[in-house]
Amino acid sequence: MSASPLNPGFSRRGFLGLAGLAVTTAGLAACGGGGTSGGTSGGSGGAAASAGVKLPTYKEFTGVTADLPGNSKGLQAAFFKLPEGVTSVKEAPLKGKVTGLTETFETMSPGMKDNPFWQRLNAKLGGELELQIAEDIGDGYPAKFATVLASDDLPDMMWVPPNQGIPNVGPMLEAKFQDLTKYLSGDAVLEYPNLAALKPDSWKTAVVNGKIWGAPIPSTPFGQIMSGRRDVWEKVGGLNAASADEFLDKAKELTRPAERKYALEPAYVNVLHMVTEWFGAPNSWAVNKDRSLTHLFETPEYAAGVEFTAKLFAAGVFYPDTNVPDIRNRVANGSVAGQVLVGPHDIKAYRAFNKDQAFDILVPFSADGKVKPTYDMGYGTVGFTPFKKADEGKIRELLALINYLSAPFGTVEYMQKNFGEAGKDYSLDGQGNPQLTESGSTNLPGLVSALNIMSSPENVVFNPGFDDDTRYVNEQQKKLLELAWRNPTNGTYSDTNSKVGAKITKQLRDKVVDIITGRAKMSELDAAVKRWKSGGGDKIRDEYQAALPSDVPVFRA
Repeated sequence: MSASPLNPGFSRRGFLGLAGLAVTTAGLAACGGGGTSGGTSGGSGGAAASAGVKLPTYKEFTGVTADLPGNSKGLQAAFFKLPEGVTSVKEAPLKGKVTGLTETFETMSPGMKDNPFWQRLNAKLGGELELQIAEDIGDGYPAKFATVLASDDLPDMMWVPPNQGIPNVGPMLEAKFQDLTKYLSGDAVLEYPNLAALKPDSWKTAVVNGKIWGAPIPSTPFGQIMSGRRDVWEKVGGLNAASADEFLDKAKELTRPAERKYALEPAYVNVLHMVTEWFGAPNSWAVNKDRSLTHLFETPEYAAGVEFTAKLFAAGVFYPDTNVPDIRNRVANGSVAGQVLVGPHDIKAYRAFNKDQAFDILVPFSADGKVKPTYDMGYGTVGFTPFKKADEGKIRELLALINYLSAPFGTVEYMQKNFGEAGKDYSLDGQGNPQLTESGSTNLPGLVSALNIMSSPENVVFNPGFDDDTRYVNEQQKKLLELAWRNPTNGTYSDTNSKVGAKITKQLRDKVVDIITGRAKMSELDAAVKRWKSGGGDKIRDEYQAALPSDVPVFRA
């Protein structure tokens, strides 16, 4: 993804960071929505309290009509053209100055005093929105968050990410931030229509200890997919397959080292993620009949996936350079046949390199023709933004601000936040779609990224000029939803996971990569899983089990 006029505010790197996908030397590490730190707490009766909280009433935004409607199961609304802007906010939300802490995954924009886009946004807001913006470098946001949290002068708002290891979320919120339940629970949210348009699944991630602490920031509900150029895969009968072995045969046929052509990008853990879905593995955690949890790493499906991915490596079908910087371009030009992307919407990124060829999305198939495959949905949000404790007038001002900044796609407020002012920050092309001006390209990306990380509407599919792509993504999303599994711990909290989850997962995945690449034996996997369990995995399980909602379905009952 790029911070283009078609998809403002997020870079590909940034989206991956938000989605909880770790970057490795072999590419992107699959996560499928696990490893979260937001949601209901297992301590102090938090699980029971959170299960009983009344979520905000959902009221769909009907100001614009999607060309391809979404649905409550996760299908994203899709648009062929940018709708004519409609107003979703009756009056400017701010009365004075508001401060906030957030992060950007783009090059930092000029500061407020030197940024005319920022100044024009403030004029529309009716006051001054002043932001501390952390960059995605070094220790990044967690270090900045900790420093600010320890000070005696908190900003009015502080974005809480779902996956960056911020510990003790429950006690922190209780001590420092405002309980927003009475303002947002049930019909109370209808005072803020753009917040009411956020779906219930998104709100679950902002509930901790039975209280609502902020508006969630929705992201795509879909997880990773494998994609490739259609004409390349048609030479071997298409990207899909009737079994894992058939896929291996296709991959070997497409791999021609003498021509520098290979079937798969060298992102071994990402490909493993796809393969485990073919074997029917759970999405991070499986709920058993007795309501206990089994982690993906402990399942025979995961072991089978590791073993098969090692077969792929032994067959030489991966591109040989794990540090190759331009895989997307190589997939677009056909020299690499398959790549794992963030989600179905991401195929539009290929259009920057190739406007003439179609690109396919692989729907998981049965590894052996018998087992039912699965598809891992993503986490669905990038956290939430709580407010520091304040009087009711200030809290309502902040809610009005977030309501403005969460304006849905197709509204005047969405355009102001993401593109600025026509003729100054952007212009319209022949199809009526926005293109940033030179000034906009300088002043918007870093700030828009920061704004969208702390507040966002529900995501849509929008790829103007490529209507066939939009229709295809919509149809493939429907097929993926038929196999969809959501991580049952989404919306729950494990403090141990926040503290050591990333570390012990990396240790296990490092061993798995060694097995895949032949540097270690398959027999070493069991010992690696035991180390993961003793290093914190079992404790993480206990904490998630204590907070597990009663309505989460059993995996493969």
